[in-house]
Amino acid sequence: MAQGQVRESVRMALETLRANKLRSGLTILGIVIGVTSVIAISSVINGVNNRVDDFVSSLGSNVFWIFHLPFGLQKPTTEQLTRKKLTIEDAVAIRKLPHIIAADGGHRYARAFGLGNVSVKYQGKKIANTLLESHTAQLPEVNDITMQEGRFFTEDEDERHAKVVVLGHDTWEELFGSEPAVGKDVNIETSLYTVIGVVSKRKQPFGSGKNPQDNAAYFPNGTFTSLHPEVTDLFIAAKYDDPANKLVAQEEIRELLRVRRHVKVQADDNFEIFGPDSLTRLWDQVTGGLRLFMLAVSSVGLMVGGVGVMNIMLVSVTERTREIGIRKALGATKRTILTQFTTEAVTLCAVGGVFGVVIGAIITWIVYFLPVGLPASLSTFWVIFGFTVACAIGLLFGIYPAWKAANLDPIEALRYE
Repeated sequence: MAQGQVRESVRMALETLRANKLRSGLTILGIVIGVTSVIAISSVINGVNNRVDDFVSSLGSNVFWIFHLPFGLQKPTTEQLTRKKLTIEDAVAIRKLPHIIAADGGHRYARAFGLGNVSVKYQGKKIANTLLESHTAQLPEVNDITMQEGRFFTEDEDERHAKVVVLGHDTWEELFGSEPAVGKDVNIETSLYTVIGVVSKRKQPFGSGKNPQDNAAYFPNGTFTSLHPEVTDLFIAAKYDDPANKLVAQEEIRELLRVRRHVKVQADDNFEIFGPDSLTRLWDQVTGGLRLFMLAVSSVGLMVGGVGVMNIMLVSVTERTREIGIRKALGATKRTILTQFTTEAVTLCAVGGVFGVVIGAIITWIVYFLPVGLPASLSTFWVIFGFTVACAIGLLFGIYPAWKAANLDPIEALRYE
């Protein structure tokens, strides 16, 4: 019996939609906008999260980065800003630890947000915004870098400050096209440097477009120090032998640096050790804000839609007052009337939810296939969440009109014109 009442209520709700297409469409517009916002924004966040996870995995699970400042969005404290900086000697000492395979130390000359600040020139061609980085000869082993052409510099070239450079893929492509670059001289900040290698193209962590790391020039540390002696912040990257030895390797590095930096037993570390998982945590902090924005936008749409549904249901109760009186006179209970009008409200919002899901999926598809689109990926969880919330809005805002209909006096309802 109850199932028959629900089916009848759904049928009547759909008939109301068909009979008042424009009014019903405007009523559920807020629901559609809210659900569409949830699907579209969550799809972009989900897709970028997947791309970031892939990028972090490509960095390897057995690499540590060491720096004198913490990694993240928080502002450094006064104590952290006054810390002694790491040195190449620290990187060399880390290489000798039992579980460390290789360790690299280097500098970077760039603007804010890691963007390059230098132009590289070759025979009238120029590429701007190039990153300048310095490293030891062990960088390819630590970061699993492959060479498209030539080789990486050696420790001997580092020690004698050789004027050699390794170019990123985009830097080479812009200056040389498809021609070999090894053995040719490029102009960087008024000095000539001989190209000895070109790094293969690197993965873009945030979708389509170019990776800033592909527009880079890599120097031996000694050469870079002569070029930019003012850059003293040094990063160390250390690769350990086995993921199972992660904690052991981390503790070995920590103990070594505490001794080298003369940290007292009771004092905290004056350096930071972090791994690829730190990138994931940092990105989660960023997407946490985006999710709050998504929920705020969708909540406004859903609340507007809920108010619209309540309004149209109150109008429906008024228009059908005589019908309600007749049904009560024929034996319909308050529960029957309450179920009927509540189901109609939920059905109305469910239709809005379906349209929202479909439109959100279309937007996701468009974003994914645009030439410079983001790696959007439809999330089953957020599809179910959006549709469920739409139905819940119908239930919440449909209760009062349904209660009002159920409590109409049958005699007064029959007299209503």
